[in-house]
Formats: sequence, C-alpha cells, structure tokens
Amino acid sequence: MRTVNAWRLMRFGISFGALYAVWIVFTASVDAFSLFTGAIGSLAIAALTHDIFIAQHEASLRAFVPRPLVLVGFLAFLVYSMYLSSVQMLVALIRGRANPRVVHFRTRLKTDLARMVLANSITFTPGTITLDLNDDHLTVHWFLATTRHSRAAGDIVKGKFEDRLRRVWS
Repeated sequence: MRTVNAWRLMRFGISFGALYAVWIVFTASVDAFSLFTGAIGSLAIAALTHDIFIAQHEASLRAFVPRPLVLVGFLAFLVYSMYLSSVQMLVALIRGRANPRVVHFRTRLKTDLARMVLANSITFTPGTITLDLNDDHLTVHWFLATTRHSRAAGDIVKGKFEDRLRRVWS
C-alpha cells in the first residue's frame, strides 16, 4: 500500500472513530439499532469529509491522540491557572492597575490541535483573550500587560501552557 493511501485510510479511521464516539456520547444509547445507525452515519460522513476533517499534513495518530495522564495533568494545571489569574485580575482591578495591550507572538507547537488548545487555554484564563490564531502566530488581548516586546509577552502569556501541551501531544 502506498504511503498516500495509508495516510488517507488513517484519516478516514480517525474521522470515523471520532464521529462514532460523539454519536454514542450524545445518544447515550447502546442498543443494537442505535449503534448500527450511528456506525452507518459515521461511515458515510467520514467517507465524505475525512479530507476536510483532518488535514493531510496532520494525518498521524500522535497528532490527535493525547497522552492521557499528561492530559489530566494539563487540565489540572489549567484549572489552577484559571483560579490564580482570577485572583490576579481581582487585585489589579481593585488597585486600578490595568494595562491592556494587544500582543502578537509565535508558538512552537506543531499540530493544529495543540495550537487550538493553547489558544483556548489562553482565552480561558481571565485577563487574556485570543483574538486570532493564524498558523503559528497568535494575537492576544492582554489586560495586565507588563511588556510590549513580542517574545517576552509571548513567554508570559503562554506561560507553561505551551511546554505542557507539547508533552501532551509528543
């Protein structure tokens, strides 16, 4: 089997698996008719959309399947960061020390999924909103800016999210 066909089959399989898992979660039914209907529908949709659902340059399984224990650690760190950032925002607002800026920086994450999770993690933490994610460039509104330098701002805003996400999808 040629490599191109193997990657196409891999993308089809990942698309089917993801669609079928979503079907099972949303229907919350494991009776035979529901499972059969979900399988047929997932096969049809995966056949039509696997080229769109997963880009050809991200066809490896490692780009989509996270390391579970590291993912749980990342999610715990995200919740901790959200609470810490909430307290920092409260203190800054009470003291009147807001310094809003729009900063641009790059990420070193390789997969689109990891970049999307990074952008959403930045947005989830109070005081930052990801305005744009274009390939590896992020544009973020940062409410408590401490620098205008792009690289320094990126290191502060990304914090340890980027390093932890790299370990989740490595």
